[in-house]
Amino acid sequence: MTAATAGFDIEAFHANAVQTPSDERVDEMRDLLVATLTDAGHPPRVDDDGNVVVSRGAGDAVGDDTTRDDPASPHLVLNTHIDTVAPHIAYERDGDTVGGRGACDAKGPLAALLAAFLRADPDEGTLTLAITPDEETTQLGAAALADRLSADGFIIGEPTDLDVCIAARGQCEAEITVSGAGGHAASVSADDNPVFGLKHVLAGLASYDDVVAPTSHELLGDPELTPTIVTGGDTPNRVPDACRLTVDRRSVPPETSEDFASSLATHLAEQVPDEQTVSVDLIDPETPFPDPFVTDNDAAIVDALQTASGGDVRAFGAATEASHFAPTAPTVVFGPGVLADDEGAVAHADREYVRLADVRAAADAVTAALDTLY
Repeated sequence: MTAATAGFDIEAFHANAVQTPSDERVDEMRDLLVATLTDAGHPPRVDDDGNVVVSRGAGDAVGDDTTRDDPASPHLVLNTHIDTVAPHIAYERDGDTVGGRGACDAKGPLAALLAAFLRADPDEGTLTLAITPDEETTQLGAAALADRLSADGFIIGEPTDLDVCIAARGQCEAEITVSGAGGHAASVSADDNPVFGLKHVLAGLASYDDVVAPTSHELLGDPELTPTIVTGGDTPNRVPDACRLTVDRRSVPPETSEDFASSLATHLAEQVPDEQTVSVDLIDPETPFPDPFVTDNDAAIVDALQTASGGDVRAFGAATEASHFAPTAPTVVFGPGVLADDEGAVAHADREYVRLADVRAAADAVTAALDTLY
């Protein structure tokens, strides 16, 4: 153990991290991470996308913000995020359990990955810690890293209850616009009225997965298509020209967000009366949506982490930044904490918590897996 590693207190860092709000801005949390790495002898770089990136071993993994280097193999990347959902919830500790916003999503995984990064000995390869600022919102940081990082494997820190997750469904949102003929409520026919058209769209949504979408996946199960928001009209006695319906999509391979929007538009156009039209537009298309991914169960990184952790190999229950990295190298999601327990939601909930024993166990498992892989 190096002097720098010996000086890293995983519980103290986790406590400081959970006490540092990062639900609206991540600057203070990023400063804490940068200072911790610098004090440990590994000063990181903050790139133009706000990512904190640092490498150990036989070379820098990323070069600058615009170039892509070829680091020494094996090159493994540890990734998680410093942002949290709102609102901030104060830190509290009860014995071995820490509560507060980010306790498990994802400052528990962050503490574990940081400890493993400092402990590991990538003597013949390269180990990179790449921490993003916007996983809970735009995921632009991960998309930029995916374009620049050339790696042999990725470990993504999220609350998995120390299970090794090798797959996750994709996620996107789309706005469906039903257009027809607006006018006085006493004179517009049902076939022209886009509000009446919603019943055909809703029926089309209900039949979409049976008629068009991929079949159930052995790890990820069925895709889901859920209407969430309806808007349209501004006056009780006037029919609007259009009304809109927002949907949330949880996809399974091989569907991508672009495939979904295109095929859903075609399917819904067949459902509405000829007098109406339907369009489907991805919300914030400049933001990269996470597509579904599946890593080969036989990949070395899966075996090493499962052996080290003793956890199950399964799918993850939420969309993550892993989707951006998985197309280029075997990718697993792993960390302390749970998305939900027997009492209900944990991550993103007011009762968010993590057990420090699990944070330490995650750090030990990732360290042992890295020792196997290098």
